[in-house]
Amino acid sequence: MADKLVQTINDFKKSLNGQTISIHGKDYATVALRIAVARRNLGSSLDIKDNIIYQDDKRVIVQTDIFIDGKHVSTGMAEEIRAASRINQTSALENAQTSSVGRALAMLGLTNDNIASAEEVSTAIELQDKKIQTVLKDLEGISHAGSYQAWITTNKSFLSDLKSKNPMSYTNLMERFTQIKSNLKQKGVIQ
Repeated sequence: MADKLVQTINDFKKSLNGQTISIHGKDYATVALRIAVARRNLGSSLDIKDNIIYQDDKRVIVQTDIFIDGKHVSTGMAEEIRAASRINQTSALENAQTSSVGRALAMLGLTNDNIASAEEVSTAIELQDKKIQTVLKDLEGISHAGSYQAWITTNKSFLSDLKSKNPMSYTNLMERFTQIKSNLKQKGVIQ
């Protein structure tokens, strides 16, 4: 098992080139990359087991244990607050599972010196960034073409900056933007 794990860690390090996401000048690996490398190297000898430790209408806690050839090799845990974001209102459990798996794989050694995954860091920054919340609230308040154009003009440089510094938060914001824009088109507010 030790040789398999060392080979997997080495393959992960080689796979990082161009596969990380830069957030505020630091590179973070995604959970998807960690899983892909682990499965590629360990195949069916890798067993990832998730367990919901706690769940209610406010929060979710998930623990992930990783086994290689039946031997326990690492654990990761994650907590998500349902009210923390729009996505967590419907997908807190899934987000907690993803973070928990990512942390367990990082504890296994699939890390580029950052235990947190790109997803975790992006979410934390997004939750802390009042500007993103304000921009989303302003976007939701658009009621006519003039306010839509004003929103675009006002937030153009912010969106550009967010895209380069925190691409995952930018993607989440643009998904919401697309939904609202579609609704505005359906109502005839914009063309």
